[in-house]
Order: sequence, then structure tokens, then C-alpha cells
Amino acid sequence: MEHRVASLRLPMPAQEVLLALFITVMQVQGTMVRNAGEVVQRPLTDLGNLGYVLLIVSGAAVAVRRRWPVPVFLTTALASVVYYSLGFPDGPGWLGLFVALYTVAAYGDGRRSLMIAGVGTSVLAAVWLIAAADIEPSAAIGWVYFRIGASVMSAALGESVRSRHVIAADAQKRAELAERTREEEARARVDAERLRIAREVHDTVAHAIAIINVQSGVTAHVLDKRPEVAREALRTIEQTSSRALREMRAILGVLRDDDDDGERVPYPGLGQIGELTAKARAAGLDVEVEESAPGTPLPSAVGGAAYRIVQESITNVVRHVGPTRVTVALDPGIESLEIRVTDEGRRAAPGRHPGTPGPAGPGHGIAGMRERCRLLGGELDAGPTPDGGFEVRARLPLAPTGPSL
Repeated sequence: MEHRVASLRLPMPAQEVLLALFITVMQVQGTMVRNAGEVVQRPLTDLGNLGYVLLIVSGAAVAVRRRWPVPVFLTTALASVVYYSLGFPDGPGWLGLFVALYTVAAYGDGRRSLMIAGVGTSVLAAVWLIAAADIEPSAAIGWVYFRIGASVMSAALGESVRSRHVIAADAQKRAELAERTREEEARARVDAERLRIAREVHDTVAHAIAIINVQSGVTAHVLDKRPEVAREALRTIEQTSSRALREMRAILGVLRDDDDDGERVPYPGLGQIGELTAKARAAGLDVEVEESAPGTPLPSAVGGAAYRIVQESITNVVRHVGPTRVTVALDPGIESLEIRVTDEGRRAAPGRHPGTPGPAGPGHGIAGMRERCRLLGGELDAGPTPDGGFEVRARLPLAPTGPSL
């Protein structure tokens, strides 16, 4: 229905021409009817039909009021000044002027348009009052005050319409800005979740692959000579891969659309450090854990991040150093958890170290650990030790402080 009505609506230029034609007819016809049979000071036909010309000009100018609001107002105002100054008969010859005043205020810029309307109305009021100084009968002066009041009301109505349009436009802009902000926040949350999942996948897969790589090498070396060692290495590979698969299902479970939770494992925390170090010992590392009992239970986010930092540190040792001694120190304080993972370096011939790309190729382990600390408001340092080893030091606040900048 609305579409049908819109299709029947005339174009804007045609509407303006019809409005101007209506106002012109009303001004001319209304003035003739009002003064029919009365003796007037100056008939419309005087001075070469100048009265008719002024009424027609002030009405016809309305056709272009939207394109040139100020020139149209000046034209109608000048026509009114000349009309009443020459003493032509009163009537509805001010319709075009009122429409022009409304248009200046409604389609102007606020301050400038109101100034033009105010100055123009003041000049018109002075001219109208001077021209009506000797008007007869004296009661007819009321029409002059009517024109003054109607001029002010036309400008006020136009300013009211303009203000509402401005408020509506501002509200629309704020709504669009809010919508864009919501979309940006949603994208940021999606990106953060994607980064979190990628980080968890990297830590899980890298650790599992490192352990499997070492154990498969042991199996290949002792398969014929020491089958019991090879059997134990294969069992470690099976357990490591099974654990990695369960962790992967737990990590990627947030992407599932169904309600089937399947087999989930607990989110890794400091409670799984013992299992983690047992796998590291099976991979050939001599791991010693120095852990103090926390005074209060650690937040799950802190425990999970600590587990991943220790896991990634041990993975780097397995990949880049090989069999060596590793010390894992966990010191939960009142305000933060201190983590330190130190290795003694290669026991055989010197080679590359975790701080530099080794035979396994460069990775993103240290960057990922640093990002985990930053997300919890903590900090991480990693670098070689004076005796040829490598140390990772991290501090995780127990109370969330937001990402450190």
C-alpha cells in the first residue's frame, strides 16, 4: 500500500510548481474578493497593474524556494515592501512571504538563517507600520500586527522543523556508529577467540609432536635390540597422542553447533603438571619440579596459562636441546604466580639453543607464551643463562589487571 501511494506521488519540482500556483491564485483572488465593492487608496490596476504584478511575482517565486531560499525570501519581502508602501489594498498577499520565511529557517544552517529571518522580519515590520500610519479605519492596523506575528511564527516553525531534522540526523548517526561499534566489538571477540584457539592448538600439537618424535626415534633405534624399551616408547606415543586428541576435542568443542559434548578432558591446569613432567622424563629429560603450595586456590585462567607456559618451555627443550636437566619452579605468592623453567643446555656437542631456530625450524612458542602473560596483565622474559642453558621467567597476577601495554 505504501509503495502504491509513493508511486502516485508527484515529483518534488511538480509539487513546488503547484504550491506556487495555489499561492499566486490565493493572493490575487483573495485580495480582489476582500476589497470588492470598497473604495481603496490605490487599486491593483494602478501604475500599469503593478499590484497584480507584485502579487504574482511573490507567489510565483515560491516555485524555487528549496533551491534558492534566501533569494526567494528577499524577492517576496521586496515585493511586500513595495506593495504596502504604495498603498495597495490589504489582503492575503503575504502568503508567499510567510512560506519563504518558513523555508529560510527550515532549510538554512540555523544561526545564519535565523539572523536573515530576524533582520528581514524587523525591516518588514518597520515598513508595514510606517505605511499604515494613516490607515483608515484605524482598526485595520490589526492586520499589520497579524502580518508581523505571522512572520515570526513562520520563522519559528521553520526553525523547529530544522532542529527536529538535525536531531533525527544526529540520532541516526549515533545509531550507525553504535552499530559499527557493536560489529567491531563482535569482530574483535571473534579474532580473540580465534587467537586463543590457535594458541591452544599450537601448544597441544607442538608438545605432543615433540614427544612422539623423540619416542619414535628411540623405538627405531632399539626395536631389534631391546624390544621392551621399544614397547614402552610405543606405549608413551599412544598415550601422548590420545591425550593430545582429547585436548584438541576440548579446545575445538566451542566450535561445535550440536549439544553433544562428547568426551571432554578437564581444562589443563597446574594439577596436570605431574603428568606433563612424566611425559618429559619419558622423552629423556631430567625434570625437577619445585612447587610451593598456594595460599589460596589459583584462578583457572592463571592455572591454565601457567600449564601452557611450562608445557611450551619443555617442548622447546625437547625440540631444540634434547636430553638435559630441567628445573621447573612454581612460586605462588599473594599477588602473583612466579614461574621459572631452566635447562642446563646440551650435554653433548654444543648446538643451537631454544632462543634461536634449531633443526626443527623457527616457531612461535616464546611469542605465544608472552601473549598469554600479556592477556593476564603479566610479563615474560626468556633468554640464555651464563652457564649455556636457557631460562623462561614469567609472572602472572592472581587478580586480572587486563593486557599490559
